[in-house]
Amino acid sequence: MLVMKTRPIWKAHVAGVALGLVLMVTFLATGHGLGASGAPTDLAAVASKAIAPAATTVNGYLGPMVAGGNNPLNSWIVWEVLGMGIGALLAAWWSGRLRLRVEGPPRARTLGRLALALAGGILSGFGARVSAGCTSGLGLSGGAVLATAGFVFLIGFFLTGIIVGMATRRLWQ
Repeated sequence: MLVMKTRPIWKAHVAGVALGLVLMVTFLATGHGLGASGAPTDLAAVASKAIAPAATTVNGYLGPMVAGGNNPLNSWIVWEVLGMGIGALLAAWWSGRLRLRVEGPPRARTLGRLALALAGGILSGFGARVSAGCTSGLGLSGGAVLATAGFVFLIGFFLTGIIVGMATRRLWQ
């Protein structure tokens, strides 16, 4: 097995510039920004059509995604998220940080960390669907084009994170 030396993590300002350049190239190459929350929805539409095609077709939310023989897996966002996953895996391997672990507050048990992560993910995913955009789609891409909704979303997202973080902090101290 190839063991690599651990490389330093990028400085925040360098990573920010790199992300900004990726976002700009994405806008220029595809005509839209980055996003992620649409991919699980597309996967849900495909799974729903495979399990219950008649119910999926008449569903007001999933139906339009599969209408007319449309395959949601051909969506750009599915391929973007797949590429991000592969890229993250390769970057972790290349940096010498590829290992399975559950991070969180030192006093929290693994099950508690996973439960909080699941609850936060479900709430974030629900919020992303309700607001028609996730932190990358609405926050990054919306902010990059100076959309008011992008900034309102980011302010609300961070304020909620601060409040929930302060409220749950006492659980682990």
